Amino acid sequence: TPALEASFSSLKFFASTSIFIPLGISSLIFFPENAVEYFVSYYDYYQPEAYLPHTDTYIEKDSSINDEIDRLRLKATSSLMSRDDVVIVASVSCIYGLGSPDEYKELLVFVEQGEETTREEILKRLVSIQYERNDIDFARGRFRVRGDTIEIFPAYEESAYRIELFGNKVEKITQINPVTGKKIIDCKKAIIYPAKHFVTTSSRMERAMKSIEEELRERLIELHSQNKLLETQRVETRTKYDLEMMAEIGYCSGIENYSRHLSARPAGSRPWCLLDYFPEDFLLIIDESHQTIPQLNGMYNGDNSRKKTLVEHGFRLPSALDNRPLKFKEFERLMPQTIYVSATPGPYEIKKSE
Repeated sequence: TPALEASFSSLKFFASTSIFIPLGISSLIFFPENAVEYFVSYYDYYQPEAYLPHTDTYIEKDSSINDEIDRLRLKATSSLMSRDDVVIVASVSCIYGLGSPDEYKELLVFVEQGEETTREEILKRLVSIQYERNDIDFARGRFRVRGDTIEIFPAYEESAYRIELFGNKVEKITQINPVTGKKIIDCKKAIIYPAKHFVTTSSRMERAMKSIEEELRERLIELHSQNKLLETQRVETRTKYDLEMMAEIGYCSGIENYSRHLSARPAGSRPWCLLDYFPEDFLLIIDESHQTIPQLNGMYNGDNSRKKTLVEHGFRLPSALDNRPLKFKEFERLMPQTIYVSATPGPYEIKKSE
């Protein structure tokens, strides 16, 4: 059941929606000026990583990501970073772990017309926020280079930027159609947010890798002391491979399982999530709250049970347990002004409304 999260200066939205919500009729809500975004799970198909001890069966993570929904998720966070008048329609995906909002904003690439910079510096900054160079296949999250012209396709947009340099100076910035290359509009500046939610600087990556190595050493000692030789081999092989990938390309498959190290959070602390990207004074509206609240309440337990089995049998380090959805108490602490919408409210909403 979707939850509607919005940043507003007043409750005028609630006043208008109160007219049609009790009637149970189809409605069109028109926001002519606001950034209206969408944040749900981007998987068309998802088989989580799992281990079944009773049959000794390891199930590798398998998924199919919907490219358009991935774009919309990135668009949602980029809008929250750059605007105040944002409306987000979200599912329970909003309580699952994302990268740090501070690092996400800190690592944006800002290019302004007339700015003194070099082509190499712009390319280096793009690579650091997970953009890939591809001069043939120009797609979301990629850039291409032709002489002193750089074309960037932001991971969250439907249009691209063309940046033209003359020597060490940005001469012209144009918003273009990524297919035809035709100009849409001239721009004074271009702001490029990261291509992924899990991004960090090279220095923080090095620090995180040292922290992962330290956790691995401690875990190997623990498993050796329990005479769990197979589990020892599993976790050592897996973690060292992931560390090699991080060192080579700054990323690895399943990097979210190391999110605690990447954001330097203490063990057991909650992950960052979409709610952290909002300002403090936003409005939260929970639709069909009698169903949504129990759903939010149950997400942590299922995830934790599956990952505990992976950790116990050497498929993941214990820190993977901190890549998780929020516990309900953690979600409650992040809840600002909240409106529960339900024809049959549950005991939780009734108690909160007293």
